[in-house]
Amino acid sequence: MAKLKESKGEPVAENPELVSNKFGQTEDFLNKYKTVLFGIVGAAILAGAGYFFYNHQKSSENKEAQNAMFVSVLAFEEDSLDRALKGSGPNAPGLLDVADEFSGTNAGDLANFYVGVAYLKKGKFEDAISYLKEFNANDLLVQARAYSLIGDAYMELKDFDNAVTYYKKASDYKPNEQYTPSYLMKLALAYEVSKKFEDAAKQYEKIIKDFPKSSEVMDAKKYFEQDLELAK
Repeated sequence: MAKLKESKGEPVAENPELVSNKFGQTEDFLNKYKTVLFGIVGAAILAGAGYFFYNHQKSSENKEAQNAMFVSVLAFEEDSLDRALKGSGPNAPGLLDVADEFSGTNAGDLANFYVGVAYLKKGKFEDAISYLKEFNANDLLVQARAYSLIGDAYMELKDFDNAVTYYKKASDYKPNEQYTPSYLMKLALAYEVSKKFEDAAKQYEKIIKDFPKSSEVMDAKKYFEQDLELAK
């Protein structure tokens, strides 16, 4: 099967600045109000102290991780995937090391995303799935993209049921005009290769009704009619 590609716009995975900006923009609420919270008595004080220390450590580690992965991200941008994954010396660790050493930080989480995309590009689909599933964000774009890429990997493995699951996750995650229609197109394709033409038609219909100004709408109208015929 030919490699699946995002149908429009600059892939988030290939724009490290855009991805990185999704992390580290919000200050920890509890750190801002620690004076008030430490007024709580008993065990809650100890729990709060431990929590603040944990977050301080995570914040410090996050900055260290961001610095550590800088060179490897540049290598990723240059499509030097082996160098991005494995690093290029003691002062330039690879994304694999960053993901492992700084697990639990935003930068470590982001490293999982990059590693997953790198493995997807290298055709190591099971490894790609493993790392992309470790990625977790609450942003508008990147989490949905991770779900979509997992779906791509499952499509390459001809595991169409799991591809459907993750394309649905992508299309359901914070729907927006720019990216959701492309995820719905992929979901429809996964249904089509599974001979579930009625389900595929529903995805095209959703694009037509919910995203009438999207660039995918003309294709959606065409394939919607075709799948309705095939579903009979």
